[in-house]
Amino acid sequence: MVAHVEGSTAGPRYAVLFPGQGVQRPGMGEPWRGTESWELVDSVSRASGFDVAELLLTADQETLSRTDHAQISVFTASLLAWSEFRRQDPSAGVVALAGHSLGEYTALVAAGVLSVTDGARLVGERGRAMAEAARQRPGAMAAVMGGDLRQVTELVEEARRDGCELWVANHNSPQQTVIAGSRTAVEATAGRAAGAGLRYSVLPVTAACHSPYMEPAGAPLRRALDLTDFTAGTLPVVANVDARAHRGGEHWGDLCARQLVGPVRWADTLHVLHEERGATAFLDIGPGATLAALTRRVLPEVPSHRFRTPVPQSA
Repeated sequence: MVAHVEGSTAGPRYAVLFPGQGVQRPGMGEPWRGTESWELVDSVSRASGFDVAELLLTADQETLSRTDHAQISVFTASLLAWSEFRRQDPSAGVVALAGHSLGEYTALVAAGVLSVTDGARLVGERGRAMAEAARQRPGAMAAVMGGDLRQVTELVEEARRDGCELWVANHNSPQQTVIAGSRTAVEATAGRAAGAGLRYSVLPVTAACHSPYMEPAGAPLRRALDLTDFTAGTLPVVANVDARAHRGGEHWGDLCARQLVGPVRWADTLHVLHEERGATAFLDIGPGATLAALTRRVLPEVPSHRFRTPVPQSA
């Protein structure tokens, strides 16, 4: 089995991107089962308390749609891809990392700030805490397309003046912003968006991620973070909450805690990676191609690739 970077060219300065929850799909671990990196699955399973091999190989879409299952499976699949990328191309020039929401934990492991064991433990605790928070206070999310962040923010503020519980959750690109809040508020805002000439798509989730609806998950996650050793690491990671490049250190505990209830500044993150960290190409590592597509919308002049493998033949 030979892995490769789609459209790769000689000597790029890569910014590596790791996806978040939502890209999971049945069988997504199959391409990696015959690789040397597969041993990571046992380590993640022991540290997180999940049967990750089952999630990656045999779980159906309904099983993978659970928040805790989705997070640990995407985290592991992305780590497998990263491990193989580094093993097969150890001299590739990686200048910085970032991850979208959950993917930030993958980035911290890839940067050496977290061990695989600590990263898996944190992702397991985060997934369980977020799932419980969503059970206590169900919510919803929607993607608003066709308008910039200012327009969507005004839409959200107008809804909140009318008593709706609604917040900006992700600023993904100049033309896509995700909002989160109560299901009533999210559904009611569809009419406002249409009136402003914006496209609107309610997402198939029952949690209002990156909003105050996740506050009940804060205490258990904070306890897990306080028990974690954030080391110096080897590469900078651009954080979701402030779109700034950070080296390793204990301050990551606060950044991860803030990320739980704060918006993901993804479009700003991509600009920082390119303009401040000097990345000349982006590499989306993990399931799906969501981040490569977003990168092309934010920075169309910068090459954006995916790292993938072909599906191996059965044993």
